[in-house]
Amino acid sequence: MDIKIKDILIMKKSHPCGENRFEVLRIGMDFKIRCLGCGREIMSPRSKIEKRIKTVVPPEG
Repeated sequence: MDIKIKDILIMKKSHPCGENRFEVLRIGMDFKIRCLGCGREIMSPRSKIEKRIKTVVPPEG
């Protein structure tokens, strides 16, 4: 997958706060993403995140 920092990931399942959009903060073996609803930052293995992605939205601008 071609994912870059600042991309918005729309996930298949939503975060407990109800939001399903996350901003990419860090890429590597692990992804660090921030929920756009509550601001919580989550660090998770790349394979786990890639399975849960519905669509990738590039940053505006």
